[in-house]
Amino acid sequence: MPSPFQRIGLVGKFGDPGIAPTLNQLYRYLLRRGFQVAVESQSAELIENADVTGVYIERLPEHCDLMMALGGDGTFLAAARAVADFDVPLLGVNLGRLGFLADISPEQLSGSLEQILAGNYKTEQRHLLNAAIIRDGTLIHQQTAVNEVVVHRWVTPSMIEIVTSIDGVYLNTQRSDGLIVATPTGSTAYSLSAGGPILHPALHALVLVPLNPHTLSNRPIVIDDNVTIEVRFSRAKQINALVTCDHLEIPDVRINDKIVIKKAEKPITILHPADHDFFHILRSKLNWSGYPA
Repeated sequence: MPSPFQRIGLVGKFGDPGIAPTLNQLYRYLLRRGFQVAVESQSAELIENADVTGVYIERLPEHCDLMMALGGDGTFLAAARAVADFDVPLLGVNLGRLGFLADISPEQLSGSLEQILAGNYKTEQRHLLNAAIIRDGTLIHQQTAVNEVVVHRWVTPSMIEIVTSIDGVYLNTQRSDGLIVATPTGSTAYSLSAGGPILHPALHALVLVPLNPHTLSNRPIVIDDNVTIEVRFSRAKQINALVTCDHLEIPDVRINDKIVIKKAEKPITILHPADHDFFHILRSKLNWSGYPA
């Protein structure tokens, strides 16, 4: 049976020569199988004894019908943002430490990839967030996030005071170090370390998690993902704030700015091995106990 994929794009962890053995092994494996292979420009420099023309990651989805990310979840997030506007599925090979998203290990690569390239895999749709900075009614910056959008206090010892509304309805005013708005994908990332709940990837939900709130009754809240979230700042005093989207910084956010966050129009598609089990991933990555005796 022919593979559902003919053109494969490879992107490795940026600036990490340690991915070279797995990258070279995978590149040659795909060529032997007759696939067309495009490689992200920095990763292309690690391919040995081959004349490889690298492609910038933003253009890589134009050259493939399956994209593979080799590294940790950070590499996977960069690849996910690149495919966000394309109908190109994404597969992750975990060469990092934790790896909730990139779930194939190098030891599993040959067997799992054989099955996936033959069409035997599971698919997941993961929704992204779009964050817009509005200043005096004008859009000044826009960014996509796979995991989370975070409003932080920045270069100041003082808490910031932020006002949150959902679909134009006032939610609360909080003094804190910031606010995380996370997708189910991001619920196992920064949100989890800040005390937020784990959301199953199939949920159509978002979680709002305060960062070190002044009032301890200010707790995480799970809401429907089909809403518009607006965050603005109390004008009681000048603020220094920073907005990040998956750790990509939007600096110099001003006191009169509004941060508008909502679900991006198109989801991304993630491929997993056919035996993929989200709860097994949680047990493994979070070191939960196994089955009862």
